[in-house]
Amino acid sequence: MTNSNYIKPEDLIRFTQAVYESEGVPQEDAYLAADTLVQSELWGHSSHGLLRLSWYYARLRSGAMKAKTNTTLLVDSKAIAVMDGGDGVGQVVAKRAIEESIQRAKQHSVSVVSVRNSNHYGTCMYFTRMGAKNGCITILMSNAGPNMAPWGGRKKKIGTNPWSIAVPAGKHGAVVMDMANSGVARGKIYLAQKRRQPIPNDWAIDKEGRPTTDPQAAIEGFILPMAGHKGYVMGVMVDILSGVLSGSSFLDQVHGPYDPVNRSGAGHFVVSLDVAAFQPLAEFESRIDEYIHSLKDVPLAEGHKQVYFPGEMEAQADAQNRRLGLLLPEDTMQSLRQVAIESGQEKLLPF
Repeated sequence: MTNSNYIKPEDLIRFTQAVYESEGVPQEDAYLAADTLVQSELWGHSSHGLLRLSWYYARLRSGAMKAKTNTTLLVDSKAIAVMDGGDGVGQVVAKRAIEESIQRAKQHSVSVVSVRNSNHYGTCMYFTRMGAKNGCITILMSNAGPNMAPWGGRKKKIGTNPWSIAVPAGKHGAVVMDMANSGVARGKIYLAQKRRQPIPNDWAIDKEGRPTTDPQAAIEGFILPMAGHKGYVMGVMVDILSGVLSGSSFLDQVHGPYDPVNRSGAGHFVVSLDVAAFQPLAEFESRIDEYIHSLKDVPLAEGHKQVYFPGEMEAQADAQNRRLGLLLPEDTMQSLRQVAIESGQEKLLPF
């Protein structure tokens, strides 16, 4: 491919923002939602990128997700808050919850924000990195629509239920963990389906309980938990903290972004720790620098070019993609063309 195939990230943000605004999402909120999708592409996580715009757009059009996000605090108790997302745009709810969490952590050294009645917000680390930039170790988790069976069962009850931890890392930016409790994020299976590619036979089982390499059979069947029963247990705990504790939906009451018409009921759970309450931030970041140096100071295994600290691979992909621009797969571009037609934003489509 020549450089003419590369698309400027800012052009994709402009188009995506316009799509959101066409359904009544306020400008600032529309920009945030657009930026989260393009940022996922920049990090190399296309499964959580622009592939999802058509899903979010369908939910806005049906009213399952409200264009105007009106959040309210149901509990306001020092280090603890409970926020109601009012079925608004998930990314907007998540950002407000993170900001609330950071503010309370600065006041009380630690904070917990519990969120009910939200929506899918994309990739967790977009938001936990906000905490790290503000000197907080931040944990964010969310429940999701069901696609895993309880261990030993054959009915979808549990979502992939992702969670992330971001740690301030000085010159390294942040050390970031972002993972689902399934062996693979559901979006990766949808990505394989759209590209008509087989999936590894340890990602999912079909509805009869047999291993499958067919992404469509996997979607109709069950995604396998990460590390067997351990991933199942972690998924349950994220659901309890995100859904049960917040007063939101849980298990198969939750509807994911793939569902165009039903309200989500997703719940989130945020914890922030103000590093400065434990030790001076500069001292902590110096110790993290020492940690990363030691982590990398090992002989390389065959076939590996470097040892990455968690979050470094995404940071390197981001730098390269911002320099070159983004290459989108044809299936994603076709999806965006359709959204452009439906939203009347063809003129802003950057390809």
